[in-house]
Amino acid sequence: MNDSDLFSEALAGHTHAPLAERMRPRQLEDVVGQQHLLGPGKPLRVAFESRRPHSMIFWGPPGVGKTTLARMMADGFDAQFLAISAVLGGVKDIREAVTRAQVAQGQGRRTILFVDEVHRFNKAQQDAFLPYVESGLFTFIGATTENPSFEMNSALLSRARVYVLEAIKTEDLLLLLDKALLVLQEDGTPFHIQDDAREQLAQWADGDARRLINALEVVVESARAAGQADIDAAWLELSLSQNLRRFDKGGDAFYDQISALHKSVRGSHPDAALYWLTRMLDGGADPQYLSRRIVRMAWEDIGLADPRALQIANDAAQTYERLGSPEGELALAQAVIYLAVAAKSNAGYMAYNRARAFVQQDQSRAVPMHLRNAPTKLMKDLGHGQAYRYAHDEPGAYAAGATYLPEGMTEPGWYKPVPRGLEIKIGDKLKQLRQLDKDTKKP
Repeated sequence: MNDSDLFSEALAGHTHAPLAERMRPRQLEDVVGQQHLLGPGKPLRVAFESRRPHSMIFWGPPGVGKTTLARMMADGFDAQFLAISAVLGGVKDIREAVTRAQVAQGQGRRTILFVDEVHRFNKAQQDAFLPYVESGLFTFIGATTENPSFEMNSALLSRARVYVLEAIKTEDLLLLLDKALLVLQEDGTPFHIQDDAREQLAQWADGDARRLINALEVVVESARAAGQADIDAAWLELSLSQNLRRFDKGGDAFYDQISALHKSVRGSHPDAALYWLTRMLDGGADPQYLSRRIVRMAWEDIGLADPRALQIANDAAQTYERLGSPEGELALAQAVIYLAVAAKSNAGYMAYNRARAFVQQDQSRAVPMHLRNAPTKLMKDLGHGQAYRYAHDEPGAYAAGATYLPEGMTEPGWYKPVPRGLEIKIGDKLKQLRQLDKDTKKP
């Protein structure tokens, strides 16, 4: 057993140790949640019961048991447990871990190397693990809150099995809360937490077991200091600072919620769009970033079907710049509502993408002579601008039959107006103009 294991056991038996450490599970039956991995016949339970450890990545939000499961793996396999934090550690720590694993191997003992926040290591640091994972010097367990497929080297990822840990469900948090209360009651002063306070604590924890336990410890210590034997929801408001829900401004939760907001707008569901907008604002997202995304939604998913949406989105962004929070957030909310109920069209977005794709793979076509600029006599003498028909001088301000594409290029038909909103009229207008072109070309 290494020093960190001895320290953990000492803490576990000490009433003054942090509650989170005293509550750390020592066997599978004590783990709350993650039954999709730990239930009978499920992957992690099978790994425990087989006693054949393999390298793995635990991917999930904070406070769901990643470190705890890694420690339990070491205990279950009677292996040395070494931990590195990718936030604080570096190549030096990796080398020290390799040395300690080699010593343990010489003594006939396995090593489990746990790397917390492994996505924080750069490519070179992640590569440093590869030869030792392949040789079996240690079993590698990485923990990450970010999507491993984006944040980890494919070579290391291919040598580890990824297990997705879920946020702890409310009913499991309440079960954990009851267990924690029993531990706290052993310390002396009796107290009671009312049902409304229990539910509120579980909601505040937001799927994070560590957050729940830390909050409970703060509330109970504050109640004891004040001689408060009965804890209700009102006392929670006094004892805990304003709740900040989990919101990772640079991680998967951020992009998942942006995606949900955009798709709710596209799906014409104003209530869902408002929910995701307010979730992100409540969690600390930058409103100016959200305002830029709202403008993007207007152009991408509404476009010319309702040009007012573009103006409203821009006005909302400018309003927020003038008023700031919280007043300016109302403008963003109303813009989101309007975008959600507006007629939808991605015709302009798709036309632009088709044009870009064509130009990127096409040759450089010359500008037709009649479309070229002719500011000098020489250019005019060379034929620049000749035979150009000025549309305003034509009937209906349209030069029927005139061409504007490079020679030899067929009409691509990239822009296809949808039968919704203003684009109904745009589509009708284009049909009329195309018919004029056809009539002009008839013998």
